[in-house]
Amino acid sequence: MSYEQFSCIYDRLMNDAPYDKWVEYVHKEKSRFQVSGNRLLDLACGTGELSIRLIKDGFQVTGVDLSDSMLVMAASKAAEKGVQLPLFQQDMSKLEGLPAFDFITIFCDSLNYLRSEHQVNETFRRVHSHLENGGLFMFDIHSMFQIFHGFSNRTFTFNEKDISYIWHSYPGTARHSIEHELTFFVLDHKTGQYDRIDEWHYQQTYPIEQYRAWLEAAGFDVLRVTADFSDDPPVETSKRIFFTCRKQ
Repeated sequence: MSYEQFSCIYDRLMNDAPYDKWVEYVHKEKSRFQVSGNRLLDLACGTGELSIRLIKDGFQVTGVDLSDSMLVMAASKAAEKGVQLPLFQQDMSKLEGLPAFDFITIFCDSLNYLRSEHQVNETFRRVHSHLENGGLFMFDIHSMFQIFHGFSNRTFTFNEKDISYIWHSYPGTARHSIEHELTFFVLDHKTGQYDRIDEWHYQQTYPIEQYRAWLEAAGFDVLRVTADFSDDPPVETSKRIFFTCRKQ
């Protein structure tokens, strides 16, 4: 998966993303489990939108992302907002060389982009090694219901004057996976013509109990598993599953 071209329109497409709800979730869990620090590592930080909001809410944030083009946009945005946001280009499953943090987050179902069980397990292990004792690891994933019923064999479209897309999702070859084919048409204001951008994205999820087993094997206590930005436990039709874990 490449975000080289996609990064230039990412913020436009994520305009309605629930960033404030993710910030609220972090604050609630910090208070609920009485973690006093404020050093936070935002993995898969993308263009920095969530990182910057967390900084403005009192956290000392470091961002990590695999895409250099996303990080360029995050750096530009942080400079424009006048905030300090250290940024590093790394694969979350190979995370290394950073100090320990009080919180580590992976939001916006970014964990689902990992291509194998090994990568998920390595991510959990490396997150654990970069957390202070008693630190919190918080992340969300697509549920099995969302993968099979929210995405599978569905087509989504969007059309405005300067940007439009066709997004088709279909079952992947691996278990519990989905593949997304996206075609964007973006207006080049200099030429008056539309540029075509083609993207292919892959996501894979696993049963909740499998995540729990992997987390415990990595050394985490799984404190809470909730759904859809609520305090309620997941049900069969939940779409987004949240995990709050503590380093033992």
